[in-house]
Amino acid sequence: MSGRGKVIGFLAAIVVVVFAVVYFGISATSNLGSGAQPLTPEEAAKKLDKLYSKIKVKTPEPIKGQIDLNPVDVAESLPDIDKFPVSVKSTTPHFVEIFSSPEKAGSGVDGWLNEVATDFNKAKVTVNGKPVSVMIRSINSGTAADYIKSGKYVPDAFTPSNELWMEMIKSGGIKTERISKSLNGNVPGIVIDKGKYDELKSKYGEVNIKTVTEAIAASELSMGYTDPFASSTGLNFLVAALSAIDSKNLLSDKAVEGFEKFQANVPFLALTTLQMREAAESGRLDAFVLEYQTFFNEAELRSAYEFVPFGVRHDSPLYALGDTPALKKQILKKFADFAAQDKYQKSASKYGFNQLADYKPEAKVVDGGTISRAQKLWKDKKNGGASITAVFVTDVSGSMSGEPINRLRQSLIQGQKYLGSQNSIGLVSYSDDVTINLPIGKYDTNQQSLFVGAAENLVPEGNTATFDGIVVAMKLLQDEIAANPNTKPVIFVLSDGDTNRGSKLKDVQGLIEAFKIPIYTIGYNADIEALQKISSINEAASINADTDDVVYKIGQLLNVQM
Repeated sequence: MSGRGKVIGFLAAIVVVVFAVVYFGISATSNLGSGAQPLTPEEAAKKLDKLYSKIKVKTPEPIKGQIDLNPVDVAESLPDIDKFPVSVKSTTPHFVEIFSSPEKAGSGVDGWLNEVATDFNKAKVTVNGKPVSVMIRSINSGTAADYIKSGKYVPDAFTPSNELWMEMIKSGGIKTERISKSLNGNVPGIVIDKGKYDELKSKYGEVNIKTVTEAIAASELSMGYTDPFASSTGLNFLVAALSAIDSKNLLSDKAVEGFEKFQANVPFLALTTLQMREAAESGRLDAFVLEYQTFFNEAELRSAYEFVPFGVRHDSPLYALGDTPALKKQILKKFADFAAQDKYQKSASKYGFNQLADYKPEAKVVDGGTISRAQKLWKDKKNGGASITAVFVTDVSGSMSGEPINRLRQSLIQGQKYLGSQNSIGLVSYSDDVTINLPIGKYDTNQQSLFVGAAENLVPEGNTATFDGIVVAMKLLQDEIAANPNTKPVIFVLSDGDTNRGSKLKDVQGLIEAFKIPIYTIGYNADIEALQKISSINEAASINADTDDVVYKIGQLLNVQM
């Protein structure tokens, strides 16, 4: 072989070797912490003990705090209304502010109402010779109802997804007047894997809300739904399911018994639709709730799932609120008429609204008092009688000094009102090291006082050892499960930043997977990506809050999960 040929052969060999090193290196490292080879329970227990032994854990004497027995003050926990964006600004001195649900006041295919409002404001509409306009604020229906019912902020008008929210607002003593029964059409539904749908249809003959609840009760369908305190579709599902069990009285003994039976087999209650969708994609769920407008716009969903409508329609009614002046009522009526024009109804149809026009509601709209009692029933019975054991893991590193630690303390003290005396609670804090501020205990009056005292005495200093805090929490939970095997473990992590000390995600990911403990994370003005990775391991929610709205968001989270 010539010298040139030897060089080429040598270089080729180097390329092959480098390629092999890179390829096998990537293959090996890509599996680090991925759970490709799950730990056995015995391996997980040994690894947990090993990691725990390396952590300096402090156990100070718990200090009692003063318990506030007053109900949750929703108005106090709500952030300033400016936290929710104005999606269309008013353009004249005389205008109306309208709260709108995000599926029509968002962006892209979810921005229909914004487009209508923008054109309305450009059309130079007048009332009594005065130029008028509208302002749209995009806000989830449940949160909007909280602002209105609490009196924290009451806009001129509200267009929620469905009438159920308006019934609750009316029952709270707020004066309302319906301006339009429907700005556009929409329908809530259960999307069911096509194979599972065929199974149900073969057995039950028809797939609807009644047969779905029966299938769930019989452990034939794994389904999730969203928070009925915040989600329009989740609230509608709750009311529709109770009505399907007893159409005459959705709070009768028969309805309650039936609800408990099917709820005991519901594996997943989601804070958000995104969280629920991720759980479905992981294969944990056969079915979940969704609005048809979203289903319409996602070809992958339509190809893999069947849509089964349920409950009352989501037709976006428009209501004036409070003692609305005559001028503002006329603006609202002009706006409703403007939105009803053929041009805008065609664009609504293009965006996925106004479909399934023939669907007739299976359930009637019930009064707000009944809906509120149904929510309370859900809160009391949603865990199927099983207790929950939760450990709160709180970041007390130096970067939490000032307003962040004050809001963290406040969010824990306010949030504890949602916890429930049937559950067990513990509190861990971390900076350079980890402190067990409150060992796990039944959440009776004594534990409640100790929890408040622990929260009040959190002091920020040092670095951020987030995963050491999680290890200690898992150790506490595993010890509790050994004594009480029927409890459901959960971890809540409250942090403002990335880990810079102690264990890393790759050290604990296999443990989190093996123990199947959902870890809900709440980021305080944080780089949320690291926290999202922790939560995504077992399909828990990750909330990005700041110091202004964290109290409210934690209250929502605890209301669902505890």
